[in-house]
Amino acid sequence: MGKQKWALFALASIPLLMTLANSMFIPVLPVIEDKIDISPFQSSMIITVYSVVAIPLIPLAGYLSDKFGRKKVIIPSLIITAIGGGVAAAAAWLMENPYMIILLGRFLQGVGASGAFPVVIPTVGDMFKDEEEVTHGLGIIETSNTFGKVLSPILGSVFAFIIWYAPFFAVPVLSLIATILIVFLVKPPQKKDKQETSFKQFLQTIKKVFQTNGKWLIAIFIIGGLIMYILFGFLFFLSEVLEDKYDIKGIYKGFVLAIPLLILCSASYLTGKKVGEHKVLMKWLILIGNSIAMVSLFFVKEEMTIFLLILLLSLTGLGIGVSLPCLDSLITEGVEKDVRGTITSLYSSMRFVGVAAGPPITAMMMKGYASYLFFVLSGLCLISVLLSFFFIKPDAVNANKSPLKKGTIS
Repeated sequence: MGKQKWALFALASIPLLMTLANSMFIPVLPVIEDKIDISPFQSSMIITVYSVVAIPLIPLAGYLSDKFGRKKVIIPSLIITAIGGGVAAAAAWLMENPYMIILLGRFLQGVGASGAFPVVIPTVGDMFKDEEEVTHGLGIIETSNTFGKVLSPILGSVFAFIIWYAPFFAVPVLSLIATILIVFLVKPPQKKDKQETSFKQFLQTIKKVFQTNGKWLIAIFIIGGLIMYILFGFLFFLSEVLEDKYDIKGIYKGFVLAIPLLILCSASYLTGKKVGEHKVLMKWLILIGNSIAMVSLFFVKEEMTIFLLILLLSLTGLGIGVSLPCLDSLITEGVEKDVRGTITSLYSSMRFVGVAAGPPITAMMMKGYASYLFFVLSGLCLISVLLSFFFIKPDAVNANKSPLKKGTIS
């Protein structure tokens, strides 16, 4: 991995950027509402439009990256993200009524996001031949993604303290930095097979992949979506109760929100570093991680001390952090390189669905069914546990074997 450490550093900048580009605005929304005179629902669309537009475009980006190459998709996507960020920033700075142009800029950012972070995962799989290096690399990518979530509430509050539209300007700056890093530092291996494949042939190949590996692939898709729904659901809940119940606001609130995410971040990094190429261990870590989250969420109640609440949600973060690198590794190493971008992008789409659905559904439950919220989240963890146990069944693979091919997981 030594030769590729700078390439991995460059790739890790992308999930950090994409997470900041969305989550950084969450603590700033009340300020934006006041400055441009919009409703809370309108301000929530600044977050939602970014995630929703990316969901249908991610599989297309995966297909294009399989056909034309990873960098040829990632670099234009980062440039589109920078343009979108520039449009939103200019509107917020210069216009008297900037709301619709801000949404247009956020729409463009979502388009860019669809071809950036989701393509990073198969790129890491392409760069390394050794499965242990792939797993370690994906652990770093997940750690960067989570670290972005840790920084987001803090940086968003700090930028907004300087001037309310400063977070909009951060997006194009970070996008251009990531673009420069990718251009100069990332050199994915060239495809040896130059034979062109028609779209029809490509779809047939994807169909064969699902015919052979459908059970474990779909199980991982569902688990990934559920985990992100649970994560963003409990983060939304925590953000609300910190202000409403515990009167913790501003930068202090950002630091408290960061605690369970720091645990998640550390767990992702250590799991990716230590689990290596052991597929059976990955399966059990996914199961154990979701079990820890299930038990922790089950005991969260509306009336409890802030210490106990943060403790239980930190244990939930621990369980999620253990699971994510294992899910990434199994799905990346379990399919052929020619379709890896598309398959992992479908997985990323499911994760984006969870991200988009978590906050609004949690908000609706908090209005009338708050006492059932964490029973539901715990139940979703139970579903993930059952899917892990019954459908993820890796065969024993020797350390010296090449990455998993179709049929090695049943």
